[in-house]
Amino acid sequence: MTRMILLFLMLMVLTSCSEFAILMSGSSLAVSQNAYVKAYNGIDVLTIMATEKDLKKHAYEKGKKYIYDQTMGYIKE
Repeated sequence: MTRMILLFLMLMVLTSCSEFAILMSGSSLAVSQNAYVKAYNGIDVLTIMATEKDLKKHAYEKGKKYIYDQTMGYIKE
């Protein structure tokens, strides 16, 4: 058990992963130096803090609603 804990701690230290880096990267661990990606991640964090959903979830729900509303005329119930 102590060997697993030691291995886990070494993995965290040697890969330079911190809680802040994991938080700022959102759902992925890839770090980019692109200014657009940094701006998107910043806006995404603010959106999550305000609405409890990320930008992808908002886009998915709007798209799903749009598709549902557009197909209601074609579906006979």
